[in-house]
Amino acid sequence: METEAAAKRGRSGGRAARRSRRSKHDVAMLPGLHNTLPPCEVLDHEMVERIDAASMDILEQVGVVFRDPEALADWSAIGAKVVGERVYLDRGLVRDLIATIPADFTYSARNPENNLRLGGQHAIFVPMTGAPFLRDLDDVRRTPTLEDLAMFHKLAHMSPALHSTAHHIVEPCDHPISQRHLRITYSSMKHSDKIFMGMTTSPKNAEDVMQMCALLFGEDFLETNPVTTGNINGNSPLVWDETMLGAMRAFCRRNQPVLCSPFVLGGANTPASVPAAVAQLNAEALSALAYTQVIRRGCPAIYGHYLSTVSMKSGAPMAGTPEISLMNFMIGQMARWYRIPWRTSNTLGGAKTFDAQAGYESGATLSAVMHSGANYIWHSAGWNEAGMHCSVAKFVVDAEQCAMACRMAEGPNWADFDAALSAIRDVGPGGHYLGHPHTQDNFQTAFYMPKLFDNNSIEQWTAEGCKEITARALDHARSLLDAYEEPKLDEARDDALRDFIDRREREIPAADALNQTY
Repeated sequence: METEAAAKRGRSGGRAARRSRRSKHDVAMLPGLHNTLPPCEVLDHEMVERIDAASMDILEQVGVVFRDPEALADWSAIGAKVVGERVYLDRGLVRDLIATIPADFTYSARNPENNLRLGGQHAIFVPMTGAPFLRDLDDVRRTPTLEDLAMFHKLAHMSPALHSTAHHIVEPCDHPISQRHLRITYSSMKHSDKIFMGMTTSPKNAEDVMQMCALLFGEDFLETNPVTTGNINGNSPLVWDETMLGAMRAFCRRNQPVLCSPFVLGGANTPASVPAAVAQLNAEALSALAYTQVIRRGCPAIYGHYLSTVSMKSGAPMAGTPEISLMNFMIGQMARWYRIPWRTSNTLGGAKTFDAQAGYESGATLSAVMHSGANYIWHSAGWNEAGMHCSVAKFVVDAEQCAMACRMAEGPNWADFDAALSAIRDVGPGGHYLGHPHTQDNFQTAFYMPKLFDNNSIEQWTAEGCKEITARALDHARSLLDAYEEPKLDEARDDALRDFIDRREREIPAADALNQTY
């Protein structure tokens, strides 16, 4: 049922009025990020080889636990040493397996104009996911609903620099956990025609997502076209569990990419050392990446991680620290060493509100991410309170920051260099350029002009109500939602998706537990 605010938006003039408001916003998706910035490489060749050798020693001598009978059988079948649940991986076997992971691939979106290349210099920005709370359009922290999730999917659709809707940006807590994956996936598909993520909360849930993708795109299409992304989290140190591995198999068997993501809390589940933490993380990621190729040779996969350091005062995860930036630079080098696309996390913060701490933490992270050469840039909008809530205000400001990062990644524009030099001769010493034809022709595109930052005089700012960034951002979010127009699903495919959801919700008992059985 619509909320009062949503109903008011719907009565504010109908489709023609929404189209008029939409024309005030440039919401066409930006092309995938083509990052021409030279990556920051803090390791020399010898250091890269030391990290690689240390990681291979860990795989061969310490081993990795795969808490999953099917995975253990798969490893044993190809000659790996398996002792109980621990798998010892020969470096030659690992290198042979990861060599078949594509160095780049292209995602297919529901709207082909939103297809995206990933790998090498090609990258994408993806919103945050997994928040159990939100700060809403009134900046109130509360429990999310399915309608709140839809709101964020709409905002992602309307944000040019966000290349994906992700999946459960916030947890829709008004829906049973056992069935939630169905509604989350449908919301991702319905409210945007960009690419989206697929739920991997259990093997059965992952199979449902794959079936929904097949209904949307066609079974045969999935065989040759990545259309979604699954996330497979590791249990650091050196453990992969049955739930994640089963979900990985569901995706890889359908040729859909997964992020192989060790969950690193530096100093807690890794050594309290930046190089040693990276060596462990690298070993964990390689073991999972190698297993994707055991499942299906040649299927796309992404070197992943979630990266934080732990406060030795409180044990709480931290964001925006120098060590996290250094580790991002190092992991980027390792991923390029293996020629595998890689994922990192963006605009992270531990602040409880959208305050200066949130801005500093997110800005430090975004800068490091852009100079690390990452490909799948996750958690790029909304993250706050260590991921405990997604902030509407921060979501739209983060999205604009990503747009500015896209501009920076393009590098300097030399197209009008000679014409601009001619303006110097025309204006000469002591003049100004504001009225020159070159300035008139280029003032809208020469320098990025943020919509959500206020650069006016304090007198004008005061006259306009002394609005700080949170208030401006919430006004902007409301304006985007007013202007939103749903990119309609094909009617037959929509019916098929709804029928599938109805059937699965009859089959899966409504429960506050993951669906592991039905």
